[in-house]
Amino acid sequence: MPGDVIKLNFINQTADTNNSTYVIFQQNVAENFGEIAIAWRAITNCGRGDHHPFDYPTQFMVSASDSYGNHTPQMPATNGEVYEMVRDHSGDVLVKSSMTASSPSEVEIRNSLDMGSINANIYRDGKLLAAKTNVAPGQKGVYLFHPIIYIGATSQIEEGEEMDSAIIQTMNTQLDLTGINSADIIATGGGGGTGAKEFEFHLDNIR
Repeated sequence: MPGDVIKLNFINQTADTNNSTYVIFQQNVAENFGEIAIAWRAITNCGRGDHHPFDYPTQFMVSASDSYGNHTPQMPATNGEVYEMVRDHSGDVLVKSSMTASSPSEVEIRNSLDMGSINANIYRDGKLLAAKTNVAPGQKGVYLFHPIIYIGATSQIEEGEEMDSAIIQTMNTQLDLTGINSADIIATGGGGGTGAKEFEFHLDNIR
């Protein structure tokens, strides 16, 4: 059985000469955000022959920020649960609700404030994975992630940055992590001039 954390190791075996950034992200399949995703990880300055180890925790975390710029602590998310932004005697706080999500495989973040919008944020390994902004009172963000990561090479994206559909379409390699404890992510391709090849990514040394 796979553990709580999948150990991944990106290895640059490309012929890249442009010092490309390698972006890894996930898609929230519970809602259609107009083909927008967040750059969960951006591997930079990773030269040919270099490797970059990182963790993929199977559990993600929920957090919220309010219209006053306050951010709640990150809380472990459990499928089927609802988390609410409410106002108590201390101010705006995110709490686990007694309600259950519409689907047992999804996580919901609701704005239960009387006034003021919130941003509903998802984190994995402490890094922003997904966000729904300007969630009005009475509205919610719904989240479901399959154990699939997307990866691609770019020169214009920073970690935590929102990516639109035009960028996402250029980074469409899917790597399925189902049942995996650890694996290498091998990057090949690249180069300059007429001999340049498209970047390719695959899993190796799977355990």
